[in-house]
Amino acid sequence: MTARPERRPPPKITATYIENAALHYLERFSSSKANLRRVLMRKVSRSLAHHGGEPADAALIVDAAIARLAGLGYLDDDAYAETKARSLHRRGGSLRTIRATLSAKGVEAETTQAALETLAEASPDPDRTAAIALARRRRLGPFRPAEKRADNRVKDLAALGRAGFGWAVCRAVIDAADIEALTDHEGDSVP
Repeated sequence: MTARPERRPPPKITATYIENAALHYLERFSSSKANLRRVLMRKVSRSLAHHGGEPADAALIVDAAIARLAGLGYLDDDAYAETKARSLHRRGGSLRTIRATLSAKGVEAETTQAALETLAEASPDPDRTAAIALARRRRLGPFRPAEKRADNRVKDLAALGRAGFGWAVCRAVIDAADIEALTDHEGDSVP
């Protein structure tokens, strides 16, 4: 049995290190300011536990880096919220789920509401459109083979309910006669 190699100690916190770490993170993921701050503060915590130092001083460095990146246009909570909301909606996320996800990422309530209103402008009933997308992706209701629909109705309703959709939306999607019946509702199309 081979011994595990020792982990390298975390680097000391400097303005350059924090900014480089933030840029590296933003190269791979889009993020809100609050989420990036959480990521960077985890790095700070590991470094301070090993090297020592003042958390308040490190927090000032993190805040300065975030302000600089926001000023350069790398961080924009409004654009992040709209992009994340559209992405989750296309995958079948309910408005409730989208709101919770954005909140967990540190997006402010007003910014989240603006992103959800943008979704509402694009579709007359965004929850119904998302429920159809989720049903299609997971092969629920009318997207299931006809001989298995009745046996799985309750299970399909529960799946949509757990995804954050209201009872009326769940029933409308799962109990639709067929896929074409889903498209007859106020111009919605099957995604």
